[in-house]
Amino acid sequence: MSDAHAGRRGLTLPPIPAVLLSMVSIQGGAALAKGLFPALGATVTAGLRLTLAALVLLAVFRPPLARLSRAQWAAVIPYGVALGAMNLTFYLAIARIPLGLGVTLEFVGPLVLAVAGSRRLLDFLWVVVAAAGIVLLTPWSGTPGALDMTGVLLALFAGACWAAYILLGGRLSRLLPEGQGVAVGMVFATFTVLPFVLTSVGEARFTPALLLAGLGVAILSSALPYTLEMIALRALPSRTFGILMSLEPAVGTLMGLVFLGERLTLLQWLAVGLVSAASAGSTLTARRVPPPIEA
Repeated sequence: MSDAHAGRRGLTLPPIPAVLLSMVSIQGGAALAKGLFPALGATVTAGLRLTLAALVLLAVFRPPLARLSRAQWAAVIPYGVALGAMNLTFYLAIARIPLGLGVTLEFVGPLVLAVAGSRRLLDFLWVVVAAAGIVLLTPWSGTPGALDMTGVLLALFAGACWAAYILLGGRLSRLLPEGQGVAVGMVFATFTVLPFVLTSVGEARFTPALLLAGLGVAILSSALPYTLEMIALRALPSRTFGILMSLEPAVGTLMGLVFLGERLTLLQWLAVGLVSAASAGSTLTARRVPPPIEA
């Protein structure tokens, strides 16, 4: 939703509730998406979410596709590829491991990006804290309730894609208005996952209700949180925004518990807390880092 639209509709929401609602929306959308996996599969669900989100964002922001320059195309295409890979691998990850743990492991990508290149001991400490959390989640052989190793690696890869998405998004934002850039990027994200969707779509069982649920995932995971985050970013310093976003692993864990019945062990809860603390700490002490916005 553009600023003009927000103004016309009188959308006024305090920034901190906007951030919290954004996180609930994103993780609620992920929980809803995971509920579709038995009927559609993770790959088809990711493709459906990206396709519908692209259509919604194109309708809202109406980017001038015919007038984009070569430099704009060169920025938006890799951004979209990173976005598509992030969403696909995250969905494949949470098909194998609990939602909250998938979010926790994915958050390592933005955390590493926040402290990359720093030589300060304090920033190194946050990496150690996050690493301790990852070690607690590592599926050691014979450990009761050990996680699926493929799911862990997919979540970490999704985190790497998230870091790339942040870097590429910063470049894109200097060439295209944010809403238009996300809308066009979502199209290329859809193209990125399309080959994988085509190999799995034959096993999916589409019904009108599932398509409606897919639209709900697209709105909850993309359109609504993007609007809420823009409201928050207009009023909050990026450092405050980043610290609040550090609650997202905990929010994802709660969404998995409430909507999917996914219960974590005490060690897994501790891991979530360590990664969230490391993310908040790195944001608080960083000089100037981009906040980890998720599309």
